[in-house]
Amino acid sequence: MAYPVENLLRPPVEYVAAGTSLLAAMIVATAPEWFLMPDTISQAATIAFIAHAVWRIRQARQVTRYQKNLRRLPKYTLASKDIPWSERKLFLGMGFRWDQRHTQRLINVRLPDNRHFRDQSTLYKTARQVELRVERTQLAWLGRLLRQEAWWNPAVPLPEVGGDPALHGIEPNERPVWEALGERVGHKMVLGTTRVGKTRLAEIFIAQDIRRGDVVIVFDPKGDADLLKRMYSEAKHAGRENEFYMFHLGFPHFSARYNPVGSFSRITEVATRIANQLPGEGQSRAFKEFVWRFVNTISRTLVALGRTPDYEQIARYATDVDPLILDYYEAWLSREGPPNWREEVESTVAELLSDKRNKAPARGPALRAKAMVAYAREAGLFDQVAHALGSITNYERSYFDKLVASLLPLMDKLTTGHVAELLSPDGSADDPRPVFSWMNIINQGGIVYVGLDALTDFEVAAAVGNSMFADLTSVAGRIYKFGADVGQSDTVPKRILSIHADEFNELVGPEFIPMLNKAGGAGYQVTVYTQTWSDVEAKIGDRAKAAQIAGNLNTLVMLRVKNTETAEMLTDQLPEVGVVTTLLASAATDNSDPAEWTDFNSRNEDRVTTERVPMIAPADLVQLPKGQAFALIEGGQLYKLRLPLPSPDDDVPPDLARIAEEMRRRYEGQAPGEEWWAQEPPRTAHASAVWPQGLVVEGKGSGH
Repeated sequence: MAYPVENLLRPPVEYVAAGTSLLAAMIVATAPEWFLMPDTISQAATIAFIAHAVWRIRQARQVTRYQKNLRRLPKYTLASKDIPWSERKLFLGMGFRWDQRHTQRLINVRLPDNRHFRDQSTLYKTARQVELRVERTQLAWLGRLLRQEAWWNPAVPLPEVGGDPALHGIEPNERPVWEALGERVGHKMVLGTTRVGKTRLAEIFIAQDIRRGDVVIVFDPKGDADLLKRMYSEAKHAGRENEFYMFHLGFPHFSARYNPVGSFSRITEVATRIANQLPGEGQSRAFKEFVWRFVNTISRTLVALGRTPDYEQIARYATDVDPLILDYYEAWLSREGPPNWREEVESTVAELLSDKRNKAPARGPALRAKAMVAYAREAGLFDQVAHALGSITNYERSYFDKLVASLLPLMDKLTTGHVAELLSPDGSADDPRPVFSWMNIINQGGIVYVGLDALTDFEVAAAVGNSMFADLTSVAGRIYKFGADVGQSDTVPKRILSIHADEFNELVGPEFIPMLNKAGGAGYQVTVYTQTWSDVEAKIGDRAKAAQIAGNLNTLVMLRVKNTETAEMLTDQLPEVGVVTTLLASAATDNSDPAEWTDFNSRNEDRVTTERVPMIAPADLVQLPKGQAFALIEGGQLYKLRLPLPSPDDDVPPDLARIAEEMRRRYEGQAPGEEWWAQEPPRTAHASAVWPQGLVVEGKGSGH
């Protein structure tokens, strides 16, 4: 029978009926003669009474289980190797689909009359008080006893997850929640304040992607050693440890190498990736455009000379472009100039030296570069790259330095210290650290951990991260135009590219917008993690662009947040639902007619009404316990999720554990005044002495 009002906040009276039926079954079974029953009738009656008791016990257990869950949820622990995965779906956690019933239950639980269902018992509160009082006394053993998780302890402490357990406890029948993989190319956003489970959720997603055989790229601005350990452990369990790369700005001696501007579809991409790091508002716009043109000229020249552009070469020629002009004109004139061009250039040099109006230096590369440019013009020789280089010599030197002044600090950040070895690989055979490119990683089906060390230098981290995203967008464009197998071997199965960007607000830039807009068609599936959406808006500096990014993230998972505006990103997408309220009404009417036998009439009634309320409120997202989330998936379906706690018996290789411990020591354990980046290990210890066998494979990848 369906009742108009569901009432689970009541005493479990079904136990009384169940006890009565069990008593009746016992009497009928042992003394049927009391009721003048033959054996067959007594046996049938016994079975009927027992069945009725079981039915009532199940009903009572539903009530007691529901009420218990409002205070304490069952512990959910899962080792990473036991995380379920599928070729067709993505496991999100344990949970249930939220609908009107759950909104109704949550409202009922929060009524003042039902507060005792949410409060902890007196026994529990007393046990916690005793723990504090006996701490640092001779009775400290009693406190440890009260905290022990055992069947005989009815007052086991709750896990320190905070929040309101009733948000998940209102549905005792949770089940695994899966999302169709077809939704992944619509991209996913995970929001949650610090230390509430974003990294654990990332581990769950990454583990499944690795086992599924995807190309997995994880951007970790902070440099989380546990995430690195988990990725390699999953790669090893999946038999893919030889496909694993680590790129870490904080540990250049143990990192793979990568040229952020060495791979492109169009040469103009190099200038775009570098110029986008510069401010472009107001008067800075003109300087940014000049820097773009200047860097583009350098890049075109390097490619024409058969060299791969990198940060070190661009930084070198940004301060002194004359050697590059000499190299190109030497190659160009040797190829297309007349046989006597060298004598003509020497004649031009002599003319410049004799001209008193010439402000060029009396000797050196600058004078010879100017002479070569002047000779080519007088001889009527033309080449696009040569013409662009020649226009640079027209600027007065001090004026030119002002124009490129905004470029030099950025280049210094990217070419200082050991980081330069990572971002400008020279291809030396003496260096065992591999060089990779994104197309190479896709072709090999690789797994890449990118640690950007943003806690040490967030500006360099942002610059490198943005360049990597721009490079990935370029690769997506090539795949989108030429097909999913562009750059891939015929012997390698075509793979999906799963990108996970932790602390997304540290990495987001203009390059990210076209990736989300277009990369889904190239097989990219992007998952971003951040604390609040306000952080993204602040980094972008444009609310409309931030909204454009949010509009391309079709799946939303929201853990506990502290920002109401962030919470409204979820709640504003949900409909209102009708909830039932009851109103007790009573009335009495006096009768003053002496001819009537009745002196008064009374009436008591329960009025059931319906009102419209939001499905969930922003305040509910603020009260979520750690490790719990709401998810809006598969076309706006709302699910309530609970993430598994990591099991302590996870299988982590001891050699990788040693690497992670070294990372922690370098970040946290150095002595006062000791700089870990100044501690250069021997060149022979770059990789082989630290990384486990198979983790770094020499010769993989290329810088262009």
